[in-house]
Amino acid sequence: MLTDIFPLLGLRLTTPRLELRLPSPEELAALADVAAGGIHPSDTMPFMVPWTERPAAEVARGVVQHHWLKLGQWTPDDWDLNLTVLHAGEVVGQQTIAARDLAVLRQVSTGSWLGRRHQGKGIGTEMRAAVLHLAFAGLGAEEALSSAFEDSHASMAVSRKLGYRPNGVGRQVVRGSMTIDRRLRLGRKDWEEHSTTPVTIEGLAPCLPLFGLPG
Repeated sequence: MLTDIFPLLGLRLTTPRLELRLPSPEELAALADVAAGGIHPSDTMPFMVPWTERPAAEVARGVVQHHWLKLGQWTPDDWDLNLTVLHAGEVVGQQTIAARDLAVLRQVSTGSWLGRRHQGKGIGTEMRAAVLHLAFAGLGAEEALSSAFEDSHASMAVSRKLGYRPNGVGRQVVRGSMTIDRRLRLGRKDWEEHSTTPVTIEGLAPCLPLFGLPG
């Protein structure tokens, strides 16, 4: 079976409302359609690379290509896991967890996006909580990093709710103008104190070598 060759296809995270996993081809197409349908207002840009500013068809194609690219480039020492998020069986967005030299650094980073019509329902908090549980409870991480631009109020609110602390600032150029990047850090102790979302992990054991960890 394909999962025997690439066990990440069998990895699944579930919360009370959500399921996070690698998508089937049909679900990947649905994810592309969600992105093409809009993620943020046109007068804002929450991403360092403004990939959502292209025509809808190019946005959709870019989601598919990016998904394949990250799986094709995967190594145990350098990986990005882009999980499709499903709510009541419907594809609603993507939650990423990534790491470099996890076995040594014990550090992960996260990023996400959610279709506009699915925002404001607490889904963003729940999907981030799911991958934080994977990081700390499943992969033995000691800290998780995130960041958001100053006007990304929803992302900052999720981070505060989950226990992140300020971790400095950076200056970035977005759309030709300077933007302040607020960096955030979540340590294991703060995660334990703020972790309230039940999360179930399935299929992790055979994936551990792909994450650079002992099987």
